[in-house]
Amino acid sequence: MGQSKSKMLSPDAISVKKKGFLYYLKRDWQLYALMLLPMAFIIVFKYFAYTGLSVAFLDYKIGKGYAGSKFVGLKVFEKVFKHRDFGKAVANTLLLNVLDLLFSFPMPIILALLLNEIRVKWFKRVTQTLLYLPHFLSWVVIGATAYAMFATNSGVINTLIANAGKSPIPFLQEDAWWLFSYILIGIWQTMGWGTIIYLAAITNVNSELYEAAKVDGANRWQQCLHVTLPCIRSTIVVMLIMQLGKLMGGSFERIVALSNAKATEYTTTIPVLVFKWFQGNKFSESTALGLFQSVIGVILVVASDKIAKKLGEDGLL
Repeated sequence: MGQSKSKMLSPDAISVKKKGFLYYLKRDWQLYALMLLPMAFIIVFKYFAYTGLSVAFLDYKIGKGYAGSKFVGLKVFEKVFKHRDFGKAVANTLLLNVLDLLFSFPMPIILALLLNEIRVKWFKRVTQTLLYLPHFLSWVVIGATAYAMFATNSGVINTLIANAGKSPIPFLQEDAWWLFSYILIGIWQTMGWGTIIYLAAITNVNSELYEAAKVDGANRWQQCLHVTLPCIRSTIVVMLIMQLGKLMGGSFERIVALSNAKATEYTTTIPVLVFKWFQGNKFSESTALGLFQSVIGVILVVASDKIAKKLGEDGLL
């Protein structure tokens, strides 16, 4: 009992413990060589690019570069926060993303539970494929399709409504209807991807749990509620944390693809404002606003992760 830990280890264990980085580098040099190119790509395009964040603290002039531009500290941020469009951009970004969270986030879970109950395999596969296909379409294609379907005078949907004797609905021409269409199209485009993830999680659920639930008299709905959902809880939490990190972001392509001159109330968001300022050669302002968005996003991810871990420790998740 009085022997030290090193004396208790076998000679083989001690020799393995002493092997350092050079040993593994010599043994697996081919694998390390293969990693050089992707690591160089990450360092150059992911980390060196962060030097551009200094623009947010400079009165940046593209002709003078980083070194020649005057350092102004936080004055650029003050200017951004006082801008007339800043409050509107923040409010619209939160509104669109909170609505996405409320309506788009639960849909893949519901679809995955429904698909899991389908026993006809070919129908299940076809349904999965049809749900997943919109994920591969660009927002340019989706936007063009949306305007073809929802146009007030010539759209397919409004033609059917007119044939039924009703007045056409300005889906993309009035602000309230544009907001409704934005959320609806977003649900359609994103639900397939989430459904695949949740279905993969459901396949890992132990079948013995379902058998035990059947013995206890649970019907299929009760099995979903008390077996399936608790077993995929960790996947739901991870997806929720990722979604919460996007609350201050949003889809730039989606807004631009669906925007028009008539419905403009909700189209000014942080990513759109960053793009407009960059187009207008307001490099310092656009960089500062983008940095603000990123910092808030990181804070939201870290906070939601800590809350999820705390609830998990308390047995609430």
